[in-house]
Amino acid sequence: MEIIVAKTAGFCFGVKRAIDIAFKLANGKNDGIYTLGPIIHNPQVVDELKRRGIFPLENPDNLKKIKSLIIRTHGIPLELSEKIESAGCEIIDATCPFVKKAQYYAKLLKEEGYQVIILGEKNHPEVQSLLSYAGNDAVVVSAKTVLPKLKKKIGIVVQTTQPVENLKKVISDILSHAKEIKVYNTICSSTAQRLKETGRIAKKVNVMFVVGGKNSANTTQLALLCKSLGVPIYHIETASEIKKKWIEGAEYIGITAGASTPDWIIKDVEKRIRNIGGSQVGGNSK
Repeated sequence: MEIIVAKTAGFCFGVKRAIDIAFKLANGKNDGIYTLGPIIHNPQVVDELKRRGIFPLENPDNLKKIKSLIIRTHGIPLELSEKIESAGCEIIDATCPFVKKAQYYAKLLKEEGYQVIILGEKNHPEVQSLLSYAGNDAVVVSAKTVLPKLKKKIGIVVQTTQPVENLKKVISDILSHAKEIKVYNTICSSTAQRLKETGRIAKKVNVMFVVGGKNSANTTQLALLCKSLGVPIYHIETASEIKKKWIEGAEYIGITAGASTPDWIIKDVEKRIRNIGGSQVGGNSK
């Protein structure tokens, strides 16, 4: 039995930056610092921050006694940012730079007179932040959306964790609606690389483990990709979920992980699999 671990598994640049900011503040033992919602979609990391004295604030209406708020990687809507500032809270902005770029392009398209189409998950916090920059006529779509009536001048931005295939599908659909289309491909490059490598691994293993938060959009994309390739797949958050029967008879086992999954969780998953019958192939995803 061999284990193949994706080289791209684990924290992306934006998540690592946000986590570094939060843990640096936690180590400084600053009081009155919160994250606005979970800083990333990984319960284990959020729990570790709680142990170190930094808690997620789920209700932004309750800003009393809060000195500073760390803005999560997904960003927040403009109006919420203004509300926090008016309450006298310091904003520590850990928004992913790639999300910042998507926000900038959404605003730019609106100012140039385009109706902004946002490809993404409507209720995802990143998409909610993009909407606040995109104007009142902005529309959120998915690759499966039946498009509503659109204007003739369309601008497109993308939730950073979307697969490029979804963007191609939406552009193709919009071509029959618009006379002018301007596209900013704001998909994060690490997302595309992670999906590509995961697909390569999934095609040559007997079982695939996708490690990361169940509420993580990019981890869910990895799980859906593996499922579409027909390989048995288990989306887990921690090693403790793994059952021996899942890998019985498997010659090759693959591991990938979402951008919000810390290295220690991935290593725990490797260790658990080795302990019940696997031998690791160090990061070999070729």
